[in-house]
Amino acid sequence: MRRLIPALALLLIATPIAAQRADRATPGWVRVKLETADGPIVLALDRRHAPATTDNFLKYVDDGRFDGVSFYRTARNRKAPQFGFIQSGIRTDARRFLDMIPHESTKKTGIRHLDMTISMARKGPPGSANGNFFITVGAQPSMDWTPANPGYAAFGRVVGGQATVKRILAEKTGGGMNGTLMLKPVRVDRAIRLDGTPRPTGRPRPWLIEQRRDG
Repeated sequence: MRRLIPALALLLIATPIAAQRADRATPGWVRVKLETADGPIVLALDRRHAPATTDNFLKYVDDGRFDGVSFYRTARNRKAPQFGFIQSGIRTDARRFLDMIPHESTKKTGIRHLDMTISMARKGPPGSANGNFFITVGAQPSMDWTPANPGYAAFGRVVGGQATVKRILAEKTGGGMNGTLMLKPVRVDRAIRLDGTPRPTGRPRPWLIEQRRDG
């Protein structure tokens, strides 16, 4: 009986992760759908273990700050190009910018950079992430926390549209960021929260005013 207890505990821990699906809600997780020009991507965000990072992402979603952005970077492994990551978000568009957020490392959250993990991108030190993110294709352990490396803040996983992610990874690249910028970025038409009630920040959205003027 004693031998069964650890096994049962592991099963209970693993079950919520295994139960995540694109077509239904999972307690402690919030699904978001990205409608891209290459097809939909459904994310499950781990609000229980990465609350600050998840809530930040949802603010961008609920405000419409990701509507009209693009997947602009695809970084493939040179030896195994079927693996790597794709990156999207507001880039340097200050009109869409919200506040920077505390760094929730993989050591703190336990969310490692496995296949189809969503994580926060940043140029500066930990705590400088805001509205840019990436999705891994294949495990990327170099992005996890180590004593010598703060790593990146993983906060969820892709539960639908994995084929779309792989199509984006295969897009042609060139130019800046060591040749990883996409020649034809893939537009994100809309980002939609699928679970819970949207909570817009109420902060100004000047890019919408400019779009109306251009129209």
